[in-house]
Amino acid sequence: MPEYDVIVLGLGGLGSAAAYWLAKRGARVVGLEQFELGHARGASHDHSRIIRYSYFSPVYVRLAKHAYAAWETLERDSGEKIVYKTGGLDIRPRDGAIPLEPYANAMRQCGVPFESLDAAEIRKRWPAWQIDDDIHGLFQPDGGLVAAMKGTAAHQRMAREHGATLFERTPVTAIATLEDEVTVETENATLRARSLVVAAGPWSAYVLEKLGLRIPLEVTKEQVLYFRAADLAGFALGKFPIWIWMDDPAFYGFPVFGEGDAVKVTQDAGGKPVDAYTRGFEEDSEITARVRGFLERYLPAVLGPVSLVKTCLYTLPPDRDFVIDTVPQRPNVSVAIGAGHAFKFAGIIGRVLADLALRGDSPVLAETGGAFDIDRPILTMESPPKTYMV
Repeated sequence: MPEYDVIVLGLGGLGSAAAYWLAKRGARVVGLEQFELGHARGASHDHSRIIRYSYFSPVYVRLAKHAYAAWETLERDSGEKIVYKTGGLDIRPRDGAIPLEPYANAMRQCGVPFESLDAAEIRKRWPAWQIDDDIHGLFQPDGGLVAAMKGTAAHQRMAREHGATLFERTPVTAIATLEDEVTVETENATLRARSLVVAAGPWSAYVLEKLGLRIPLEVTKEQVLYFRAADLAGFALGKFPIWIWMDDPAFYGFPVFGEGDAVKVTQDAGGKPVDAYTRGFEEDSEITARVRGFLERYLPAVLGPVSLVKTCLYTLPPDRDFVIDTVPQRPNVSVAIGAGHAFKFAGIIGRVLADLALRGDSPVLAETGGAFDIDRPILTMESPPKTYMV
């Protein structure tokens, strides 16, 4: 009999959540991380990620309801505060590339309250916005941020308290699958389990290749900038919302959090393609210039010296929808790929991965209507079009 029920490969945001939910259900689970726990090479580090109900599709709005509930479970279990509700503002110029109507319709369909705001109301509530009258927005009061590093560490700590074994600095060298068993080779051990969960982030393509599967994924190096605004009090937690600028390019930002003397702002999906193993950590001056140009025009009060530049990696399917599924012909192997916007959903994706590993299906995943299937049509095309939303 295999020594474990489930092996979790990758212990970033999604894998750590999977290990937590598996161990919480009493499974014998071992998690493997190729680097140190909490490392800064992937997609799950830094202090904050946006969490929101506001999405362009009811699929994501419904999933967000589960996501908030999953974080609440972790908060109760760990005794730590992970989610901070600041309110969330989606803001768009008249001819912006990303229309707000699908977001409003999706929230309305799912019974999520929101407000439509004109430019005058936006300026009244948050005077830092220097916007023209042709700009409008949606405000959703439950939007906010997830304490990213803290959340992942809490998932790891509670996974261990529920009985999981987590190994860091343990790269995988080979994977073999049978109908009722998975064997994973590391440099120092051979591990066997009934099921395997792959949550490898920007290294997903390398792992899937070991399983004989290729899907179109592009890894990009993104960055965030922390600005020392002159009036930090105006951007304090509770006074300024998280926000997303709905245009191409799209930008987003946070109130002061984590780094106590700075405001975090960046461009969404503005980075260049890289390889996860060989990428650098240097500042992308082009992204910095675009962010500065945006702030100079619309949010000049944020501008100040840049105190920190941090990089992360996106792993992007061509439609920027998640991949959450079992691997074809390998029903005991499940995989999750976050598409550059999954951390807010980490808790519920971890729960879904636990469902797939232990029972082969998931009620939450069934609600998505196949939107995250690993063999959906766009992932089988040789040259798929890119249709990114935020």
